[in-house]
Amino acid sequence: MKMFFEEVRDRDERKSVFALFGGRLPRAVLCFLVMFALYLGSTPQADAQAASATPVPQAPDSTASAIAGGNSGSAIDLAWPPPADPKKVTHDEVVNNAAHNKISINMVWTLVTGFLVMFMQAGFALVETGLCRAKNATHVMAMNFMIYGLGMLGFWICGFALMFGGVGAAAGAIGSQPALGQGITLLSGEYTLHLFGGKAFGLFGTKGFFMGSNVFDTAIFTLFLFQMVFMDMTAIIPTGAMAERWSYKNFFIYGFWVGMFGYSVFGNWVWGGGWLAQLGINFGLGHGHVDFAGSSVVHQCGGMIALAGAAVLGPRLGKFGRNGKARPIPAHDVPMVMLGTFILAFGWFGLNSGSTLAGTDNRIAIVAVNTALASAAGAVVSTLIMWIFFGKPDPTMMCNGMLAGLVAITASCAFVTSFGAVLLGGISGALVVASVVFVERVLKIDDPVGAISVHGTCGSWGVLSLGLFANGSYGQGWNGVHKLFKDGQIMTLVNDGSAQVAAQFTELTGAGPKGGWVDQGVTGALGKFFGASYNDWSQLGAELTGTLTCLIFVAGIAWVWFRVSNGIFPMRSKREDEIAGLDIPEMGAEAYPDFQLTDKSSPSVD
Repeated sequence: MKMFFEEVRDRDERKSVFALFGGRLPRAVLCFLVMFALYLGSTPQADAQAASATPVPQAPDSTASAIAGGNSGSAIDLAWPPPADPKKVTHDEVVNNAAHNKISINMVWTLVTGFLVMFMQAGFALVETGLCRAKNATHVMAMNFMIYGLGMLGFWICGFALMFGGVGAAAGAIGSQPALGQGITLLSGEYTLHLFGGKAFGLFGTKGFFMGSNVFDTAIFTLFLFQMVFMDMTAIIPTGAMAERWSYKNFFIYGFWVGMFGYSVFGNWVWGGGWLAQLGINFGLGHGHVDFAGSSVVHQCGGMIALAGAAVLGPRLGKFGRNGKARPIPAHDVPMVMLGTFILAFGWFGLNSGSTLAGTDNRIAIVAVNTALASAAGAVVSTLIMWIFFGKPDPTMMCNGMLAGLVAITASCAFVTSFGAVLLGGISGALVVASVVFVERVLKIDDPVGAISVHGTCGSWGVLSLGLFANGSYGQGWNGVHKLFKDGQIMTLVNDGSAQVAAQFTELTGAGPKGGWVDQGVTGALGKFFGASYNDWSQLGAELTGTLTCLIFVAGIAWVWFRVSNGIFPMRSKREDEIAGLDIPEMGAEAYPDFQLTDKSSPSVD
């Protein structure tokens, strides 16, 4: 080829590209030009035909632009179905369109925020991989990647059904309707025990296995996607606490288990209308266990699974010396950790704001601002503590402080003031530092990324802080409990679905002689400090009950699972593989093949 170009130059022939192809254009280019010419020639005729033709009415969901002959919005767009005379739209058609638009807005909002939560998987992958050693980077990243698919399939098989199979029949506020539409009512099966004089204790759902034809509805599929990505957040938390020594085979079967059972049962008790949600109805404990977006259901649950798994698995080789003192194993890529943290903080707006399940719920503004404020307070406080007590601000603890604030605000983001958000976020920043030290030095558990502290400890604090700081301005009728306030007195109404209770509620909250009662939202034990009408210590009792239940039940079943699964596939990687790095022995691919890894950060193995 070089000789050819030199020959052309020697002849001093300045030929065009045509010469290089034998004086002819490639056939594909010629065909394109011919087709383009035909298109240009046919356009005026097509336009003339379109202009003379009778306009076709646009469907209600038309995206036609507001140009001549287009659909800029008229009475026909409100026709549902198209009436005989499109100029006369009936009242029912207007109502149907308004309802359709409301449900559509809520669905789009829930789906888009679910997409944001899905992207948090990338944030977790970067944080966990960066905090581990380079010789295990592919292995850690592969766990973060595959948990998405494993957990999703497990959730599809039975996890969603166990968690939400009865949510359509769960008690709600008087007069409220499902934000995603009436299709949610198809989820009407809940296995329930009746104890203590006939009180209902929901245990798990019974409809929705494999997302079959009996739940084939857009509302249910929207809920599935949104809750599936929440489940994957829970599933991914233990991969950080158990990193750098967890066998990929054992992890693989764990992925199915956590999506099918590990997350779903406790989730049903809180979000599926189960017995923790019924604490207010059955025992008068506030509005039952309330968790807006998952401090307990997602984060504490994941932290408890991580605690059990790390305890059974044992520490990394060399982490603790002969004297029992912990040795530092620094992160291999701090910038990766900080980038991942920002991705998580961004996705958290979807996690918390999307939990309204309604773009038409204007509370999303308060939720978003409180989320941001708590994350900022957590990051600042953790940084200052490290700076003051340890001499350096420590970038990795900055990140864990921000994540701690985000985890803590997740339960209460819709129920607290901005001051409450900053306060609980700042406390979480201090808690995460103390917890990391406690887990490592007292419990002697090796957690490479601090997942137990960030998610377990601060998730627990998150629901407890709701029981303390909620100001009663949101959540009226939550879990079927209405707390009415008037002249310093409190009256509780439970929505049992009867017309009598609905009529009584209307009378009490109306302007008549028996009226004047004000329906209060979820209120904490210190609610009056934040503008509430009263303090509700019973709400703190409900939050504490849920927190202890998660600690005992989830950690317990996780411990049993890891013990049993260890007999199927050993949890621990081979000793020689752990020393050399798990990338090649277990994954067959290095993360950094072009670099000579020296592994300077690993302590000596006694």
